[in-house]
Amino acid sequence: MFGCLTGRDATENPEVRRKGALALNQADFNRLVEEHGPALYRMAYRMIGDQHEAEDMVQEAFRSVWKSRSRFDSERGERAWLVSILRRRIIDRWRKRPPPKVFAEDQAPDISVRGDDPFRDEYSDEVQAALDLLPRELRETLLLVVVGELTHQEAADLLDVPLGTVLSRVSRARVRLREYLEACAKYR
Repeated sequence: MFGCLTGRDATENPEVRRKGALALNQADFNRLVEEHGPALYRMAYRMIGDQHEAEDMVQEAFRSVWKSRSRFDSERGERAWLVSILRRRIIDRWRKRPPPKVFAEDQAPDISVRGDDPFRDEYSDEVQAALDLLPRELRETLLLVVVGELTHQEAADLLDVPLGTVLSRVSRARVRLREYLEACAKYR
């Protein structure tokens, strides 16, 4: 799904060196794709809701990673750096074409729920539909922490909000998501 770039190693090119620090090299880039690609895809899919567009967003994110490899900072968390790039690509996409509404505002979704905690098992289409009902800031924060596997502090840094705001958003998002899923289960 996610191809690796080929060509001259980044460390061979003096233009991609940074003040004594080596840039991200080909082997490290390939490792990032292999280790973090699946999690980035899950996050993109949950934010966009379309398999093909999610794959495109992850490809665009990795293209941006390769282009900005000279700015790679091994001291910063890899996942946080990758998620921040993916998030910017998705926001750019939303600016061009806002995500479609899954349901009319006054229409309750017709979905079922398996178990009490929607995060216990893999995400389902029902959970995706419920995620789409959350306000964007709650959905995005929840996805950064749960699907993107960022720490709360990394999410706060990425979103440029206080840690308490992230903790509150994640908590509220989980509560609302459970409420949506429970309400929908009652209609079945």
